[in-house]
Formats: sequence, C-alpha cells, structure tokens
Amino acid sequence: VFQEKQSFHEPLSWRFPAPPAEEEPHFPPGFELKAPTAANSVSAVCGERSIRVEAKKDLLGIGKPVQAADLTLGGCTATWEDPETQVLVFESELHDCGSQLLMSEDSFIYTFTLLHTPSPLGDSPIIRTADVTVSIQCHYQRKHDVSSGQLKPTWTPFSVTKASEENLYFSFRLMTDDWQFSRPSAQFVLGDTMKFEVSVKQFYHVPLRVFVDSCVATVVPNIDTVPRYTFLGNNGCLFDSQLTGSASRFLPRSQDDRLQFEVEAFRFQQDDSGVIYITCNLRAKSAAAAVDATNKACSFSNGWREASGSHHSCTCCNTNCHLTGTG
Repeated sequence: VFQEKQSFHEPLSWRFPAPPAEEEPHFPPGFELKAPTAANSVSAVCGERSIRVEAKKDLLGIGKPVQAADLTLGGCTATWEDPETQVLVFESELHDCGSQLLMSEDSFIYTFTLLHTPSPLGDSPIIRTADVTVSIQCHYQRKHDVSSGQLKPTWTPFSVTKASEENLYFSFRLMTDDWQFSRPSAQFVLGDTMKFEVSVKQFYHVPLRVFVDSCVATVVPNIDTVPRYTFLGNNGCLFDSQLTGSASRFLPRSQDDRLQFEVEAFRFQQDDSGVIYITCNLRAKSAAAAVDATNKACSFSNGWREASGSHHSCTCCNTNCHLTGTG
C-alpha cells in the first residue's frame, strides 16, 4: 500500500460559524415586581411602668424564621419564647433596654428599637433575612412639669396650736432670666442658668417661710435610680457650687413665702438623652421661727452664706445639719 502526501497550494478558508442572532426577550404581559407587604409581625403593650413586645419569628412574613439571638430590644434579648406560636417575647421597664425619653407639650414618649441583625447561616457566609429596625413608642399623659405651670409637690400637714390640720399648697416654677415670668420652655443648653422659684400659699395660716430641703436630678422620673445628682440637700445646703465651682446659688430672700435659686445647666456624662428630671422637697414653717440648722437656704461662695442673712445656720453644711438641729 502506497501513501501519498497530500499538499495544499491554496490557504484554507474555513472559519468558525457566526453566532446566531440574539433573540429579543419575551416578557409576560403586565409583569410587575411584587411589592413587599407589611408582615404585621410585631405587637406591643405599654404598661404603667413597663413594656411587653411580641415578635413573630417569621419577622418579615416570608417564611424564613429569624434566629432568637439575632433579635433584640435595644440590646436586650428575648425574655422567653413561645414554641407553639413561634413568638419571641420581650419585657422591659420603661427606662431599660435602650429606651429614649422624649417630651412633647402634653406627653412623655418612651421610644424603643426592635433590631434584627441577621448572622450567617451555619458555616456559610450568606444570610436570607434582612436587617430590620422597628421603632416602638409608648405615650403617657404629661401630668405636670416645671415648664407647664405650677406644680403641687407633696405637701406636709401644718398646724399651729390647734387640733385641726390644714393642707399647704406649694408652687415650683422655672422663671425667665429677669425673674418676672414663668419660663415657657424647659429646654436649656450648657452654659445657661436654670432659675427656680418656690412659694407657699398663705391662705389663713400664720405667716409662713418656705424652704427647699433637697433637690435630686435624674434621667428618669425616679429619684432611686442612677445616675443621680443631689445638688441640694442637708436641709437647705446648695452643694453644686461647692462641688463643681459653679455660680449656682440662692438669691437673697425678699419674701418669707417665696424663695428663688439658680443652678447652672448640666447633663450626665454618659447620658445622651438630653433630659433631666429635678425632684425637690419643699417645706414651710412659721415665719416667726428662727432660721437655724434645719430651716435655712445656704449657698457656697468663699464660704457658706444664708439667703436671709443668718449665715451661722450654714456652719453644719459640711457635716449633718439634721443632727445639729436636733442635738
């Protein structure tokens, strides 16, 4: 068998075939992307002192339950889980779990944030649910505040050589810088001076002299919480100027039934709410009684000074005035 080598004298003209023409896509008529719908998966009940939030584990309503550890109420994990209904339950005091307190003209508003931050599924780097933030608000009627008219702090019965007791009625007001009017707003910036005026209604009592025994500042309306700052105490000693070097002081007393004091505005170091509550104990005594260790209004400025001039009554401000007054 003989083989003959075949030779080509002309170049080959073969090439890859051209790709087929691209077909125009065909879409179904009237196609629209499905709009997300509200899952209706979160409910809340606001109580007098606490809040209860219930969240379905199918938080997004897409049939993908979230992990309990991925859902928090202001950083607080679920209090418990109902395995039958697949519901996570969160319970918190109003001032806990990252709540924020806002004030409107007629309401206190506690705002909580329910936050879902999905973690990767198993050992994979993927997730199948989205980040979710749900804002929850509890509204409470604002009963009284120093910016909304006169207050009636807790009163103490007072009697003068008679068996029957009558009620005392106090007012506690924020005042304008010139002390002429009630201040219409309780908002201050650092550097401002808060001006307070307390008074007692005389009615048919013998002449009375009003005192401020103590004042405590807190970030919630509860003096037993922290942080708190007792800037006035020990039966009428205004500590703020001694503790911080401020210009806080009692003004010289011009009327027995009225007392004015001013405190430089402040905030708590680790609180960003911008809100403080000031709770003061007011008391009245017969104006004929002497100003003494337990009945006084003392400020510190290069020493303790009393608002009516009885400076000797302030000597106990660095110790315990109650023991001095009863000893």
